[in-house]
Amino acid sequence: MQITGAVLETSGAEAPFAASRPFRVGTLELDPPGPGELLVRIEAAGVCHSDLSVVDGNRRRPTPMLLGHEASAIVEQVGDGVTDVAVGTRVVMTFLPRCGACPECASDGRLPCPTGSAANAAGTLVGGGIRLHRDGESVHHHLGVSAFASHAVVSRTSVVPVDDDVPAEVAALLGCAVLTGGGAVINAGRPAPGSRVTVVGLGGVGMAALLVAVALGHEVIGVDALPAKLETALSLGASAVYAPDEALRPASGTDDGNSNSPTDAAAQAPLVIEAAGSAGAFETAFALTAPGGTTVTVGLPAPDARAIVSPLTLTAEARTVIGSYLGSAVPARDIPRYVELWRAGRLPLERLVSSRIRLDELDTAMDRLAAGGELRQLITLS
Repeated sequence: MQITGAVLETSGAEAPFAASRPFRVGTLELDPPGPGELLVRIEAAGVCHSDLSVVDGNRRRPTPMLLGHEASAIVEQVGDGVTDVAVGTRVVMTFLPRCGACPECASDGRLPCPTGSAANAAGTLVGGGIRLHRDGESVHHHLGVSAFASHAVVSRTSVVPVDDDVPAEVAALLGCAVLTGGGAVINAGRPAPGSRVTVVGLGGVGMAALLVAVALGHEVIGVDALPAKLETALSLGASAVYAPDEALRPASGTDDGNSNSPTDAAAQAPLVIEAAGSAGAFETAFALTAPGGTTVTVGLPAPDARAIVSPLTLTAEARTVIGSYLGSAVPARDIPRYVELWRAGRLPLERLVSSRIRLDELDTAMDRLAAGGELRQLITLS
């Protein structure tokens, strides 16, 4: 069938992307779903830093590639062997397909599936195939989803069904921002009831972590370099917010003469989540972690980024550092939990939508994302 999609022609485009124009919106051919696959009609798709990292070359992927990995969709056709999802079902699309048979898939979300990861790196579906074509040539899939299009063919393992009462825009956010940010709290960090949580980096993922932590009754502190994001964090329930340098200053009345001491920092917490994807943010998050506490990092910095951490601090203060990919999520288990929090009015995910755009505005959307001013830009397709 013919579909409309936004294809990234090359990875490593120069900014501003509004001038270099790395995307081309046009017609593609989409093959029917194979065994274990679904044809879906995309309803809404979010623009995420993982998309930007392919555009700017921080995450090299084969091109041409149809980007987009956070989306909601309606099932229009099922392939052979798919018996548990009906045509007409709304689904959340997730970006790490799983084979279901390896030790990593049995790790309760802690480890990525090697088969799914290899397919993502190669730009194929988890079964190894490519279903997208343009002018007789293959177009690679992005993280098994390729949501910047009117339709997609995906593996059944890349979707989680949700009920019709979950709006398309909310469902889209569940697939990456909420799975990753929320999972950093509930799966990786596992804070004690009512304890303090600090989030460093208040983009879409960091703000989702903040929302989930607030929904679960935690005191949450937000840390970001942009004043507008700090204001948003306060409006979403943060008890206090700080710029990075302010966060590291001693709390009022506890100045021991060492203004760089993290032991009494204003934003210190037993759980600190780093969601900015930079070495500096990781160092800030580590410095803000209380003795005996846990630093969870879900950001994806450039491959050559390096951070400095004191091994003595890890030992002497009994610290823990956890890397959490996709929030250590099991999507089929975790998404229903977030849906119930949303239904109860405790998780206002709609507040994460900072703007709505068209497919042909992706170039400028990437510029706005790179500038740091957006939480989630959503493309509404149907």
